[in-house]
This record gives sequence, structure tokens and C-alpha cells, in this order.
Amino acid sequence: MKETNVPLCEETHHHASLLSYLHESENTPAFQRDLAEFFKVFADPTRVRILMALDRADLCVCDLTEGLGMTKSAVSHQLAALRAAHLVTFTREGKNVRYALADHHVRLILECAAQHLREPN
Repeated sequence: MKETNVPLCEETHHHASLLSYLHESENTPAFQRDLAEFFKVFADPTRVRILMALDRADLCVCDLTEGLGMTKSAVSHQLAALRAAHLVTFTREGKNVRYALADHHVRLILECAAQHLREPN
């Protein structure tokens, strides 16, 4: 393991605002599990490719199939996972179904992650 020269605290510091956050309702084990599950959806490169495509335009399964070089079944399977995570929505236009990012938060997550990855370490 790589050794670092980060100094360690030698005394306990009490920060009331931080300590109170540790007991807030959003900091429960259930919320932390939900958050971890949410980010697991982004762990699949195919789902990320679909999200990035939908960031450019609303698309139907056929467009995604052709653009990503995947089968309709594979695209539909990934879209189901993205719908379950509330990352995409769909609208019917006659017989066609068009998919879109669920809201601006999904776009922000993608943009923030990409920006973070572009920054030098």
C-alpha cells in the first residue's frame, strides 16, 4: 500500500454541524443503500452509452439499436433498468415509443462525472 504524508488529527474535534448531519434522516443505512444502488446503474458501460445518446436527443429503440450497434432486445433490457432507476422516461407517438432523460438532474450527473474524469489528478 502506498504511504502518504497526510497528518493525522491528534485530538478529537467536535463540529456540531457535521455531527448533526450524521444523524439526519438522509443519512440512514436505507438511504445509503438506495444511493449505492442508484450509482450501480451507472456502472454498466452500455447504460452510460444510452444515457449519453439520450442526452443529445430523444430517441426510439430502433434509433438506439442502430446507433449503438446492439440488438433491440439488448437495448430494451437496458432501458428497463434505466426506467426502474428513474433515469429515463418515455412517450408514445402512435406506435413509436421515444425515450428521454428523466430530468435535468440526470444530465447534471453525467456532466459532473465527465468533468471530474477530465480533470488532472
